Amino acid sequence: MSVKRKSYSPSEKAKVALAAIKGNLTTAEIVMQYDVHTTQINQWKRQALDSMPELFANKTKALQVDYESQLAELYQQIGRLKVENDFLKKKCSQFSG
Repeated sequence: MSVKRKSYSPSEKAKVALAAIKGNLTTAEIVMQYDVHTTQINQWKRQALDSMPELFANKTKALQVDYESQLAELYQQIGRLKVENDFLKKKCSQFSG
């Protein structure tokens, strides 16, 4: 009979990692409370601590990328409108002149 592996959602992993980072509970208490192996707790804690600086550093980078993509989209729209405007001017001059 095969044993099915447990899978944890990202929010559950975050709760366990946060409990380990806070240090209010011992690892044994966290194991009993969340039913997670000690090695897994330490791994999630390490992952959380390693990715913590990126959470704050990427905010300005994400805003810059968002700004650039929005700017590119607006330039594309301007280009389309210019082509349509030129086309309509050309057709209008054919009918009136």
